[in-house]
Amino acid sequence: MKKYKLIIALTCAVLAFVQPAQAVKIGILHSLSGTMAISETSLRDVVLMAVEEINNKGGILGEKIDPIVVDPASNWPLFAEKAKQLITQDKVAVTFGCWTSVSRKSVLPVYEEYNSMLFYPVQYEGEEQSLNVFYTGATPNQQLIPAAEFMSNELGMKKFYLLGTDYVFPRTANKVLKAYLLANGVPEANIREEYTPFHHQDYQTIVGKIKEFSAGGNACVMSTINGDSNVPFYKEFANQGLSAEDCPIMAFSVAEDELRAMDVPPLVGHLAAWNYFQSIRSRDNRSFVRNFKQYCKKNKLPGAGDRVTDDPIEAAYFGVYVWAQACEKAGTFDVDKVRKAVYGIKFNAPGGAKQMHESNQHTKKPVLIGEIKRDGQFKIVFQTDGLVSPDSYSPYLHTDGTFPDPTGGPSQ
Repeated sequence: MKKYKLIIALTCAVLAFVQPAQAVKIGILHSLSGTMAISETSLRDVVLMAVEEINNKGGILGEKIDPIVVDPASNWPLFAEKAKQLITQDKVAVTFGCWTSVSRKSVLPVYEEYNSMLFYPVQYEGEEQSLNVFYTGATPNQQLIPAAEFMSNELGMKKFYLLGTDYVFPRTANKVLKAYLLANGVPEANIREEYTPFHHQDYQTIVGKIKEFSAGGNACVMSTINGDSNVPFYKEFANQGLSAEDCPIMAFSVAEDELRAMDVPPLVGHLAAWNYFQSIRSRDNRSFVRNFKQYCKKNKLPGAGDRVTDDPIEAAYFGVYVWAQACEKAGTFDVDKVRKAVYGIKFNAPGGAKQMHESNQHTKKPVLIGEIKRDGQFKIVFQTDGLVSPDSYSPYLHTDGTFPDPTGGPSQ
């Protein structure tokens, strides 16, 4: 009998030893197919890289991270279905995902209904503040307004063609831009506004209009085109003989990752406003860029040989670390306790020091403007001195000084 008891005890000990460590599940909700795959696939990749790094260091609170990846396929209602699946079936502690504002708007009621947490990594139009979302991308005062100021004050632009994809972000962003321009003396006749559907491919007529609009000089395009439509737009712009000298484009959704799919030499001199560029010179950023390239190569990811980093990639990456740091600080994965732990967290992102806002769910970060170079990178031509505090609601849309009540705001 003693012999059998000893065997049973040894067997249990061996099983306990070989069983995998307990894991905390996280969701990754990015389009890996459809019109937005050009931008979102890299966010999936960098979140998985951050997970691997954290797991190699022992995980969080003694638990390894188990990522659950789903593909909402650039289908906005499907985002909500996949979000619900992650929360109710997969039981994830947090989700990292979305790109377009329409996808974020689609999932928002799901995260609020189940009191789950989403880290959203892309610049957006503002006018939102949910307890269940941490916004690691830029608000309008951290991207749109500084870009418009640069075009007006530094480049002397007098005429502005506001061109975007037809959905929430471009339409609201252009409301903010138009309100800013009008408030700063630009005549309404010098502002044009136009939209195209997702995956729009034929820009011949629109570029013809831009060419006519810019004929007198001092005119620019403020572009909120999203997804793969950027490829035919810039191609047509060059085909009709327009250059950055004739009519510079200031883009809000074109970064290094999108430029990989474009013929870059005709785009030299055009601009983009972000909060991070791969070309930032620092030891931490060089390490981040090198590690991402190596991760893509090691895992044989598509295009591994020419992978780049960009602003949403950095914001997706540090979002994982912010959440991990907050969990360690709170000593739990509980959403309400982790949320409180996120407020005010300071951290070193690849592009430099940043901080989560103390109350409004957004991120304090610098503003940078870059000029496209022949190698598909950006020459940084402007940078704010220090971090810019985010406005979740734009004062240019709320001129009476009153703002909507945030969706549940954190109690103070």
